Amino acid sequence: MKTLSKKSMLLVFTMLIAISFLFTGCGGDKKAKETTNANNKTEKRDVSIKLEGGDWGEPNPYRTYPRGPGTSKTNLIYDSLIEKDEKGIIPWIAEKWEVKNNGKEYLFKIREGVKWQDGKNFTPEDVKFTFDYYKKHPPVSKSIYIGKKCFIDKVEVLKDNYIKITVNTVNAASLENLGTTRIIPKHIWEKVEDPKKFDGKEAFIGCGPYMLEDYNKERGSYKFTAFKDYWGPKQNVKTIEFIPVSDPILAFEKGDIDLVESVKPDIAKKYENNKEYKLIKGHNFFGYRLCLNMNRNPEFKDRNVRQAIAYAINEKEMIDKVMRGIGTEGSASYIPKEHIWYNKDIKKYDYNVEKAKELLKGKNINFQIIVSNKKDNLRMAELLKLQLEKAGIKVNIKSMDMKSRDAAVKSGNYETIITEHGGWGKDADVLRELYKSNNDKSGGSVINGIPGYRNEEIDKLCMKQMQEMNPDKRKEIVFQLQEKIAEEIPMIPIINTSSISVHKTDKYDGYMNMYDHFVVSHSKLTYLQRK
Repeated sequence: MKTLSKKSMLLVFTMLIAISFLFTGCGGDKKAKETTNANNKTEKRDVSIKLEGGDWGEPNPYRTYPRGPGTSKTNLIYDSLIEKDEKGIIPWIAEKWEVKNNGKEYLFKIREGVKWQDGKNFTPEDVKFTFDYYKKHPPVSKSIYIGKKCFIDKVEVLKDNYIKITVNTVNAASLENLGTTRIIPKHIWEKVEDPKKFDGKEAFIGCGPYMLEDYNKERGSYKFTAFKDYWGPKQNVKTIEFIPVSDPILAFEKGDIDLVESVKPDIAKKYENNKEYKLIKGHNFFGYRLCLNMNRNPEFKDRNVRQAIAYAINEKEMIDKVMRGIGTEGSASYIPKEHIWYNKDIKKYDYNVEKAKELLKGKNINFQIIVSNKKDNLRMAELLKLQLEKAGIKVNIKSMDMKSRDAAVKSGNYETIITEHGGWGKDADVLRELYKSNNDKSGGSVINGIPGYRNEEIDKLCMKQMQEMNPDKRKEIVFQLQEKIAEEIPMIPIINTSSISVHKTDKYDGYMNMYDHFVVSHSKLTYLQRK
């Protein structure tokens, strides 16, 4: 592309000024307003914002930490075939797509003009390479896996910038699972034999809107800068920094960070009637659950014991005392009440100590609960202990740092454990990931199966809903599955909660939530120009 000389640029600039005076002289208040608005948009693209940091791993598909704060940073660098906005999935690197052969084939039209952050051209070959490479070397996200097996049969590059992905197992969630996979550059990764050890600048080259400028593991800090040759929507934010803070509210008040999230309702009230601030409440798609390891404690194989535990938990007290009023009681079917496929007719476990005692039939039940040493988690565990003791269930608590707790979840090294995570707004196939027996427990996700639990009817319904491509018929199956899960209650969803975020509108006001998410800083669309 040719560049203008300084002399030519000066001439163009002078002409633009003359034209602007001409329009102003014609009495165009509307035109002046439009020009101001346009200038404001340009200025916003020079905004630099600072957000709460913390170490969530290196932002690439193999070295990130498998939680929202980690994957969202990876997504700033790496784009995918589709993206998510407030309403659903939208075209991204793929301009359009088609599902064919009853869910066995996926045809994606790859847009032209996309560049990698090292200047190389993006091609459909990069897409094919990515899926082939992930099939051979599973990344942190196992979205293209069912258990330990990749569900992709083959990927073909067709004419006119199309690719065709053929799957070996029909899965109603495959479009989202394929479409949100992060694409990596073939010209870099084809030389990499061990992706988990691959490091250096090339390990963080994507085609997304932001480039990684700096990462400090010890400080838990990141710095991302706008990629000037990005194919997509212009960046409203030039620089995004994640910095360590000890007290997010205090850091926000001092101006050290520009957005504070997970604000409790009592604190949020101070900002509500102040025009300088805007509050955004996310969906209740963050949740806490009590996981039961039936291999470690055979008493949990007794459904009466599991139901007794559920009846003994006062979820409303949890919401009031731990979450300070923000949240809803957990659904016994896992699918939260705000989910579009929630079945309101499932069995409920309203707080009832006497019912819990009746179901226990005099059994002496005692177990250890592992919990993260975060303040809210510890408070929840302590309250849970007091509640269960009223029903005659004895509990001792063991706390550890979050990453050690997550490792215990994945390894099954616990008797019971309280874990919290997002993703509760995902496609209903999450029920298969959680409840189907013989699921892979070694994946990167903190969402895993239930050790020692097996129910043939649940297994059948999990597979049946997965393979049903008709949405209405599939919804009926998912509703049946929820009813069975709620009756069996092999784990105990405790509460679902949300995130209230607060920001000053004069600095930046583009924050948004994805339709199935709850944290505004996790969406890359937050930082991009919207139509």
